[in-house]
Amino acid sequence: MEKFITHTSKAIPLPIENIDTDQIIPARFLKATNKAGFGKNLFRDWRYKKDDSVNESFALNDPRFSGTILIAGNNFGCGSSREHAAWALADYGLKVIVSSYFADIFKGNALNNGLLPVQVSPEYLKELLSAVQSDPDTEIVVNLEEQYIAVKGSDKKESFEIDPYKKLCLINGYDDIDFLISKKDKIEEFELRS
Repeated sequence: MEKFITHTSKAIPLPIENIDTDQIIPARFLKATNKAGFGKNLFRDWRYKKDDSVNESFALNDPRFSGTILIAGNNFGCGSSREHAAWALADYGLKVIVSSYFADIFKGNALNNGLLPVQVSPEYLKELLSAVQSDPDTEIVVNLEEQYIAVKGSDKKESFEIDPYKKLCLINGYDDIDFLISKKDKIEEFELRS
């Protein structure tokens, strides 16, 4: 996985609540077991009309908005436990998802795939959405090491929580196996003592 310490980017506002995993990646696209290629069908039923033409009013298709941070409404990633939702978001190129609440299984899947879910207060979420919607060039700073998110160049800042183990893994670019390998010397030392 790629190391994640600090990330600064423009953001895509998606102020829709209760976005479930079937909206993130519809079930009909879950036939593959390889992580690659899911991004093209991210939010498929919202990004495209029934005739497969582009829905220009959807945030990901709106040329005003770009970046690798998605600012979504409350309760993001609810519904089924499909890991494919995290795969699709990451394959699309997103690095951070911001919401005022994440479904627990989605949060775990995101972290396991190098995607940082940043949970903020409902009030701060509104501030972020407002800042980005009123000025699409607004940049958001996410500092994992110090655990805060901020609007670049302003005093709008809020801290966020993260599991210490997952923080360590993201900062070092580890998945669970990489973490165990990083402890190989200590594991071997323990085995010799046993």
